[in-house]
Amino acid sequence: MSVNRVQPPLRVVLTDINATVVEAWRAAFADTAGVEIRRGSILDEDVDAWVSPTNSRGRMDGGVDAVIKRHLGAGIQLRVQRAIRSRHAGRLPVGSAVCVPSGATAPRFLISAPTMEESAQNVSETLNVALACAAAFQAVHRQNSVTPGSITSVALVGMGAHTGRVPARVCANLMWTGHTLFQDHCFEDDDDLRGTVTAQLADIDSAPVEQRIRITPPARRTSRR
Repeated sequence: MSVNRVQPPLRVVLTDINATVVEAWRAAFADTAGVEIRRGSILDEDVDAWVSPTNSRGRMDGGVDAVIKRHLGAGIQLRVQRAIRSRHAGRLPVGSAVCVPSGATAPRFLISAPTMEESAQNVSETLNVALACAAAFQAVHRQNSVTPGSITSVALVGMGAHTGRVPARVCANLMWTGHTLFQDHCFEDDDDLRGTVTAQLADIDSAPVEQRIRITPPARRTSRR
């Protein structure tokens, strides 16, 4: 089931140490309000939630995951994997995300969204970045539906642009797609999210690499009496 909800403004910070990714974001998000872009480490961002691109098992053994685990402590991986076990039977599909307490004052939450099934997998020929980014933002919707206003700011890195080997411009455009879908729609069902994203991006290979694609949210379902 999917629903539309009015959400309070969300401050989004896109930050990465890779200058090519940062420049690609500047092009893709040039006309997008509420998004800050800078070059640097996510560890420097004082926001309510960090988004970490992970693998389906929640093993924080490489890339940004490993950096965050070193910073927050080994307990963060235990919390992520516990959430994956309890909500997804131990394997978090691409197109889903979990939001857990970080154990720190800032950020207060970590959102883990897999861009790949296994560690260091090449996902350059997939839609995984769009799915992961959309799922991460939907996790913000869901956390705020449980505790309104608990996440008012979030920081993300270049999803899949490092170990996933997704080209910077493709990464930026797919992240723009995921962010725009967050602005337009709230999914309560991950299958609805995956189906909507996959169906509308199925022919993306035939589109110019610089083209941004806005996903049309599904029509609201009305009950029959």
